[in-house]
Amino acid sequence: MSGSFPVSGSAPCRFAHYFVVCGIDTETGLEPDELAALYQWLEADRQGRDPDAAATGENFEQSPLKRTFKSKVLARYPENLEWNPFDQDAVNMLCMPKGLSFRTQADQRTPQFHSFIITREDGSRTYGFVHTFYEEVTSPQICSAMQTLTQMHNAESTSANTPSSSSSSSSSMDSLASSLDEADSPTSSSSRRAGSYDSSRDTLYVSKALCLITPMPFMHACRRFLSQMHRAVTAATAPPLPLESYVHNILYEVPLPAPGRSLKFHGVYEPIVCQRPGLGELQLADFPLAEAFSLLGVENLVQVFTCTLLEMQILLYSHDYQRLMTVAEGITTLLFPFQWQHVYVPILPASLLHFLDAPVPYLMGLQSKEGTDRSTLELPQEANLCFVDIDNHYIELPEDFPNFPNKTELIQELSEVLLSYGISANTGAPPRTRTSPGSAPGSTPSTPGRERKTVALRQLEDDGRNGNLAGEELAVLELLQGNATLERLQALTKRTGVTVARVDALRAGVKAQLTEGHGGRTAAEEEELRNAKLNVQLREVCASRFTTMFADYEAFVIQSAPDLESWLTNREQMHNFDKASFLSDQPEPYLPFLSHFIETQMFATFIDNKIMSQWEDKEPLLRVFDARIDKARLFNVRAPSLRSSSYQRCTILKESAQTIEQRLMKIDHTAIHPHLLDMKIGQGKYEQGFFPKLQADVLNTGPTNNKWSHRTATAQRRKERHRHQTEHLGLENDLKEKFMQEARSLGKNLRQPKLSDLSPAVIAQTNWKFVEGLLKECRMKTKRMLVEKMGREAVELGHGEATITGLEENTLIASLCDLLERIWSHGLQVKQGKSALWSHMLHYHAREEKLEQQQAESPVSHVPERRKSDSSMAMPSLRVSLIQDMRHIQSMSEIKTDVGRARAWIRLSLEKKLLSQHLKQLLCRQALTKKLYKRYAFLRCEEEKEQFLFHLLSLNTVDYFCFTSVFTTIMIPYRVVIIPIKKLSNAMTTSNPWVCVSGQLGDSGIMQIPKNVLEMTFDCQNLGKMTTVQLGHDNAGLLAKWLVDCVMVRNEITGHTYKFPCGRWLGKGVDDGSLERVLIGEPVLPSGEEDSGRGCYTPPLQRSPSQIRRISVTSLSGRGYKPTSAQIQEAIGEAVNNIIKHFHKPEKERGSLTVLLCGESSLVSALEQFFRHGFKSARLFQKTVFVWDFVEKAIAYMESADQMGDLQETAEPLGRTCQSLCHYVNAINSTRRNIGKDGKFQLLVCLGARDRLLPQWVPLLVECPVIQRMYEDSALLRDRATVSSHIDVLETLHDFPITLEASIVKGIAL
Repeated sequence: MSGSFPVSGSAPCRFAHYFVVCGIDTETGLEPDELAALYQWLEADRQGRDPDAAATGENFEQSPLKRTFKSKVLARYPENLEWNPFDQDAVNMLCMPKGLSFRTQADQRTPQFHSFIITREDGSRTYGFVHTFYEEVTSPQICSAMQTLTQMHNAESTSANTPSSSSSSSSSMDSLASSLDEADSPTSSSSRRAGSYDSSRDTLYVSKALCLITPMPFMHACRRFLSQMHRAVTAATAPPLPLESYVHNILYEVPLPAPGRSLKFHGVYEPIVCQRPGLGELQLADFPLAEAFSLLGVENLVQVFTCTLLEMQILLYSHDYQRLMTVAEGITTLLFPFQWQHVYVPILPASLLHFLDAPVPYLMGLQSKEGTDRSTLELPQEANLCFVDIDNHYIELPEDFPNFPNKTELIQELSEVLLSYGISANTGAPPRTRTSPGSAPGSTPSTPGRERKTVALRQLEDDGRNGNLAGEELAVLELLQGNATLERLQALTKRTGVTVARVDALRAGVKAQLTEGHGGRTAAEEEELRNAKLNVQLREVCASRFTTMFADYEAFVIQSAPDLESWLTNREQMHNFDKASFLSDQPEPYLPFLSHFIETQMFATFIDNKIMSQWEDKEPLLRVFDARIDKARLFNVRAPSLRSSSYQRCTILKESAQTIEQRLMKIDHTAIHPHLLDMKIGQGKYEQGFFPKLQADVLNTGPTNNKWSHRTATAQRRKERHRHQTEHLGLENDLKEKFMQEARSLGKNLRQPKLSDLSPAVIAQTNWKFVEGLLKECRMKTKRMLVEKMGREAVELGHGEATITGLEENTLIASLCDLLERIWSHGLQVKQGKSALWSHMLHYHAREEKLEQQQAESPVSHVPERRKSDSSMAMPSLRVSLIQDMRHIQSMSEIKTDVGRARAWIRLSLEKKLLSQHLKQLLCRQALTKKLYKRYAFLRCEEEKEQFLFHLLSLNTVDYFCFTSVFTTIMIPYRVVIIPIKKLSNAMTTSNPWVCVSGQLGDSGIMQIPKNVLEMTFDCQNLGKMTTVQLGHDNAGLLAKWLVDCVMVRNEITGHTYKFPCGRWLGKGVDDGSLERVLIGEPVLPSGEEDSGRGCYTPPLQRSPSQIRRISVTSLSGRGYKPTSAQIQEAIGEAVNNIIKHFHKPEKERGSLTVLLCGESSLVSALEQFFRHGFKSARLFQKTVFVWDFVEKAIAYMESADQMGDLQETAEPLGRTCQSLCHYVNAINSTRRNIGKDGKFQLLVCLGARDRLLPQWVPLLVECPVIQRMYEDSALLRDRATVSSHIDVLETLHDFPITLEASIVKGIAL
């Protein structure tokens, strides 16, 4: 069970709490269903019509036999129980969810069974089991009222030739209502008007419901008890005892079975057996899981199970209430050890349809009607909805949701369990992911229609209840059993002594299969045992998945509070679970699912229960789960298998089934037999076909003499004493209870809809709770996103440890998208498309375009983005516009659905730090918001809306790349601006310049720049974060020199701008003779008043080389810039340290390695300063000397020494190192690229770092005699101790795989 049973506490251990009869009240007669009227009132209010006019007035369009009439609770025994107060409205509504239904003798009147559940606000549950049958109407007033209504309807339908105009309304709830209002069409003869009634020739029947309300879901036992009660009413002879005896017996004399025990009690005709699992077993689940699996198919059910775990909105859809209940309870029982924490209404009465508007996760069941189609069902919100069409065996899944870990193996194991019981696992259509409105409708209705026939046949073959006969035999038997003429013929042949062998053999076969049980159990008992064994095995398979996946969860629980009270008080501020460490410990394939799952309310509650178990008794599910983990540890000492994603099958299937079988074989307790009661004789006289009025005086109080009730009384007294002792702790408990509720329902103010008292005021109150809940959820989500993001950026600055991974960030952003969709679909007037947010934006777009046509100039405020650096003024400002961003998203052919477009737009706005601003702009058109939303909608609550936008504004304080990093394959327009140092320097260049932009995801390829042009745009596939720009020219013409200050590149969609500083000449015979340079990028941060609203930014990434560093050695000395030896040594250590930190981050979190190798304060710049220290700065014939000149001279010396044989004597490794250095330098010198001397030195350092040769090369250069000519004595390079310490530092890089960007090593074949 997914809810904890309210069996403890003051509830005595009775099997059943109430016996209820619902039906027509002959005294008040036919009343239209009030709730249906309320529903009409709500609809009229929503559409802006006069609600009071709509609520009055009969609905003459529908045949009276199809209308809903008010049912009433006719009797309930006992009147009330203090520990479980009777909720009359809820019970009445759930016993007869669509009110009374009428039939005539021409219609089918087969009895129906269904169950329901009432969840209280504290999450505890009560179960109801209902047997509905048809009883003849004897009241002449009701028959004549029905006759009158039929005549009025006939008159109305003949006069009305035009269809009602309201039927064309596109309202979401209208279409929902219309699809639900066509009652199950009576199968009447086609000769007369279907559904008509004539009192002179027709017999009228009305539905009546018998209901048992119990604290635990003993579904099979209750079903059998109620069907025996009905049989007693319809049998030709009166039952052995008055019906009161049986009702009294089950209410007062049948106890709940003790945990781990079985119980036998007596119905009217046969004994009934039930069993309850022990304390160490999975909790009771009596709904047949096999039926849920065969209705949906194993794969579909696993997908719905996954949606439930991820707390999506799940809507079950079926014409059969019992199917809704079976699937809902089936899914929630599989969740062990977790529990569904949100709205849970497996049967949603028609009057509560507005609950589908709830902007919270829910699991609800909606009754479909014969002949209605999924395509006619317009639901208020579908962006995050899992729609489960049970009757047609198919499901629609939300977009991008992760698969359950080892899904294929899990499906395989579940299928094998089903097959071992003879149930095929292949039913169900393949799941559909929701598509945009245009693409689906054609295909949707046809598939289920085709499948329905084959599936129904297959189900007959597979279903356990018919003994798994082959399809053909079964069809024959069905035909014989359902055909009265054949039955009579067969009886006749029997009397005359002739046998119909084939039929008898068939019958015997079925009977044999049903009764071949142990000890001659009846077919029903056999089926119950089979169901119980199959249920427990299917649940064990899922439970063992969680035991494997969360085997080590306790290691990550953070126990930070000294006592319960302080924990409850600070619950919201506390981190209870180390999510990042937990995820880093999981196998890679599990991460997409687990990162979502550990953010859910059910997981948070599970961890809360774990923490509270220090101070309180363990919650039952947690106790069982922890015991299993401990047991698994005994057999499997903290496994090396922990991080492996290999599938571990469940090992206890056999023993779990045996436990149940043994319990049902050996009955532990037999309840008192029903017996005659002390009551007046003659009342409630037996009348066949009619359920009598029972004597309330004997049924409202229990017996006072049996030992069992005495036991209960003693328990009651014990509880009383305990209550008196704890009364003085009342205040503490109140506080605790308050915090418990808060803690358990963080962001979920509304746990359960109240099924009774549905006045408009109550509905308004409920919606107000929704608004508060959404605001609270928004506050918590944005806070969580900020804390996680800032945590990581603090790490980049060297504080603490990282707490977030890219995966987690993606999960948080996905859940923000989901929250925005729920906010935008709350209180929506008319549903259009699957995404409420995108639909609103399209309306806004259309309205703005209209306004633009009316006015010459655009009303959209044009916010120029000013940049910090003056030189960047050359980059034209990017227009900030919501509609512009929409157009970018619409042009992305990769995104096919509205939900996908809305999510992409949210990611883009978040990355541009415009989410709050855009949404504010969207909502500032109040006339549009009023037109689209009801007055209670979140978006029309001014104060809450302001707070919501403020919370979103806080996200501007951190940098997101959630659009760039997700849509990696889209085409993006880029703008490049080249800024020369001299105004005319570009105009005077006669050569042909080119540029190539590279990013983390690829490069643009070489692009020629038109002559005398400083700005160009180009489209290419997303480059990601930009890292380098290669800039060069072909040295053609007379004035082939170019002095460039920097290059600016901007992504025209996200607005991210990067500056690539240069500050050098490109040309032969000038500077270092370079015709091409690799420039390293740094992001440009917007500034200025306009941007203050967009928030403070996090510290920038590492800067690329500044102008100063790149100027030659001699001019440096001229500028007086000389770092001290201490600063240089520190710079080398820092540069190496940064590279090591880079490799210690998770792979998806690493920034650009190029920046760390070649940017400002990078390895290249630090080594360049090291080699430059003490460099003799005499100008030789006015020519500038570079570090590369020293390297070339050293190589020349080594090569000449090698030829003369001086190096022959050196040790072998040293000779090899010498050869490698010469080889690399010569390769760099002979490259076809026109890179200058500084560029060559950079390349040598990068290649040396990549190939782990740097620490071997440095000693060779130090030992070379050339050093004495070119360096002063004080140079660091001539200080042996310093050199050897630097070599040690450089050797630490050997542990890491350094890869170089293509733009750096292009054209070097090494």
